[in-house]
Amino acid sequence: MINFGRAFNIIGRLVIIEGLFITLCIPVAAYHGDGGLTALCITAVALFATGVTLWFVTRMAERSIGKREAFIIVSLVWIIFSLFGALPFWLSGAVPSFTDAFFETISGFTTTGSSVLDDIESIPKGLLLWRSMTQWMGGMGIIVLSLAILPVLGIGGMQLFVAEVPGPTKEKVHPRVMQTAQRLWGIYIILTLIQVILLYLGDMTIFDSVCHSFTTMATGGYSTKQASIAYFDSAYIQYVITLFMFLAGTSFVLSYFAMHLRLNKVWKNEEFRFYLGLIALFTGIITAGLILSGNVPAEDAFRAAVFQVVSIITTTGFVTFDYLMWAPALSILVFVMMFLGGCAGSTGGGIKIIRVLLVVKNSYLEIRRLIYPSAVIPVKLDNRPVSQHIVGNVLAFVFIYVLITIISVAVIASMGYDMDTSFGAAASTLGNIGPGMGLVGPAHNYAHFPVFGKWFLSLLMLLGRLELFTLLVLCAPSFWRK
Repeated sequence: MINFGRAFNIIGRLVIIEGLFITLCIPVAAYHGDGGLTALCITAVALFATGVTLWFVTRMAERSIGKREAFIIVSLVWIIFSLFGALPFWLSGAVPSFTDAFFETISGFTTTGSSVLDDIESIPKGLLLWRSMTQWMGGMGIIVLSLAILPVLGIGGMQLFVAEVPGPTKEKVHPRVMQTAQRLWGIYIILTLIQVILLYLGDMTIFDSVCHSFTTMATGGYSTKQASIAYFDSAYIQYVITLFMFLAGTSFVLSYFAMHLRLNKVWKNEEFRFYLGLIALFTGIITAGLILSGNVPAEDAFRAAVFQVVSIITTTGFVTFDYLMWAPALSILVFVMMFLGGCAGSTGGGIKIIRVLLVVKNSYLEIRRLIYPSAVIPVKLDNRPVSQHIVGNVLAFVFIYVLITIISVAVIASMGYDMDTSFGAAASTLGNIGPGMGLVGPAHNYAHFPVFGKWFLSLLMLLGRLELFTLLVLCAPSFWRK
């Protein structure tokens, strides 16, 4: 039987955590005095009241927790966080429609970065900080955060960790999951602080430095400016953000090894080398294309290419140029990159580099198996055989991912959108990227979608962030049987 009492007890604790984070935005709103203070205070009170009530009512629940409870907690907490997180935007009037406020918020927590705002600079500073903070919280994961600071979760820790951490592998830096979560969050915070300092040295204000560091490390892509990173027109800032997008798209376990100077473990990681190779390949092609297609200086072409390639592959979604204005072949290349994603154990979305690598390896070996039908030729990763179960899981994931994308394209097209927009919106929301193609490209946003379209795209964002299976398993009748 599902232990709903324990599940809602944990959700209550997580809601209190959201209240603590939103409280951090209140002094900023009070200092700038540009609106949003009352809405933030009301939301904080509502969060604390709800969290304490849930915790108190269920405090006597049995403490055991299994995989089914973990799936319920992980799925519900993103929805509950987004519902509460939307309140400051809606109550303040900064985003008059609750649908739009929810879309903006779940886009933040899922680190998608798709926006419905037409004038970001007019949003009060306290709300902009909260908008960026939703991505920072969602980047490393709400559950991983709770494991880092709430050891009272105890026995359910590993189940929650497995249910949420992106990617088909959950390599740990410590045998105990709580210590793993703490160290991952420690790395996350350290890299965020370093980026804040570097951006501030590049003539960003401290407010903009903090907000952009939050959304870079989360591979979220929310900016405090309508023109995104193009607003700052600084090569230095673009290179700094490119570096940290790359680091955020790399497994944080590898970042841990790198910080401890165990660089051999980083370079021996096959997924990392494949990730680096894809970025180099796409950057080289686009750089050459930009140079050949116009009078673009080599450095400008390289900077535009590497920034956009890293931004799309890591599913961050920052932009410095409207890539739809590039030659059609280069725009198609950008669309292809939308399906890749970052490394497993990173904050990136998408299919994930490790799955792409395993599909490529398995496809190649299928050809060899046709030549040598009696031979046993396993797929290997880092010189170790990968079980057929994992390979099957990866192939099933990719198939379902593509199937959901196709169905989503059909649903979006039925709303009257052209195929470029339909493919772009489906790929960018399911892949947690943000900007897409057509009417959801870098020069546009998602404000023009009807109410149903925004809720449907919100579902796609959640599906993508939870790696499909976590949410889809709740739809299986067997999940709810005793």
